[in-house]
Amino acid sequence: MNKTCVTSLLFTIVVAVSCSESAEPVEETVEQKVQEGENDSPDQEEAEETSDLIPSPTEEIPEGYKFFDQVKGDLNKDGKEDIVLIIKGTDPAKWEMHDLLEEEVDRNRRGIMILFNRGEDYERVLSNEDCFSSENEDGGVYFPPELSVRINNGKLYLDYGHGRYGHWTYNFRYQQEDFKLIGYEYNENFGPITEFIYSYNFLTGKKLTRENINAHLDDPEADEKFEDTWEDLPKKELLSLKTIEDFDKLSF
Repeated sequence: MNKTCVTSLLFTIVVAVSCSESAEPVEETVEQKVQEGENDSPDQEEAEETSDLIPSPTEEIPEGYKFFDQVKGDLNKDGKEDIVLIIKGTDPAKWEMHDLLEEEVDRNRRGIMILFNRGEDYERVLSNEDCFSSENEDGGVYFPPELSVRINNGKLYLDYGHGRYGHWTYNFRYQQEDFKLIGYEYNENFGPITEFIYSYNFLTGKKLTRENINAHLDDPEADEKFEDTWEDLPKKELLSLKTIEDFDKLSF
């Protein structure tokens, strides 16, 4: 073999070895990017950004109000979990001195918002921002009625508990793209004893009064015994939740 051929052969071997050694770092760099997710496709990045755009229902709370409470449940029978928000005003001027507690309490009124679950978003279908009194209203010698909210069988229930004085419930149902008052029930108590139960069915136009005829017996352990009286209610359009200005002033 002559000198020229040997030189060419050595050059070829050196180049091949050099290319082989330089290829390893390049391959490791690509593998490292895959592990770190640096080479994600544009579609993946767009999907991540889209998922972050799903709004929180509390973002619907208007300025001047804050979150107070919430319940979840299906209100429009589409199989999705809707949300009911109870909100409360934040006006500093509504803080007032409580005579019995001898301290300032927040008398800002409360309201209700209903949001339907539309899959990746929520739609606000009702907002009544000041229809409930403050939880710090003056209850006189007793505490003020306590408001609680629940969803059962697709209906919205607003419950008020007033301890020894009884409790009452407003029953709303979603129909005709609105929440209509279809029922009301009031339990009138004397301490732990139920004296009367008043039940209003605004769909049928009937009122049931149940009187416990054993309420005032000398025996405190006497079983409750009710006598029922039915009467017709005046014919009126169903009341809409969004039009109620003050639940404390409702009467039937």
